[in-house]
Amino acid sequence: MWKEAAAGASPDVEFRAPVDAAALAEAERRLGRSLPGQLTALLKETNGVADGYGTDIVWSLDRVVEHNLQFWSPDTFPGLYMPFDPLLFFGDNGGGDQFAFVLTPERPDIFVWDHENDSRLWAARELKDYLHRSLLGEGDWYR
Repeated sequence: MWKEAAAGASPDVEFRAPVDAAALAEAERRLGRSLPGQLTALLKETNGVADGYGTDIVWSLDRVVEHNLQFWSPDTFPGLYMPFDPLLFFGDNGGGDQFAFVLTPERPDIFVWDHENDSRLWAARELKDYLHRSLLGEGDWYR
């Protein structure tokens, strides 16, 4: 379903080998929380999604884990940004802005974090909507 949704938005999309259940369980153990169901389902089909320019609009599972552990660490950006604890980052636009699920309160919407001004803006209704918007959009399509 997820590969078809992405390929339907762009013929140039790139996929990777799927993630197995053991890798997903280990990722959730390291994160100390569950991954959103939509992201888990996508990763079971492909370990990330890249657009025609090679931008990882959905990161690999390893990158999701490492990136979020870094951003959730209290020593990473003390006093520079609002807390990232309620967010789970999973992709970017290649220019520094990053996309995330909201974990608290849990919701299917996708938000974008603007790294220049620390704003968090709504970007898509859910992951399938995000795939379509990011693969069909140009530039800062979420603004």
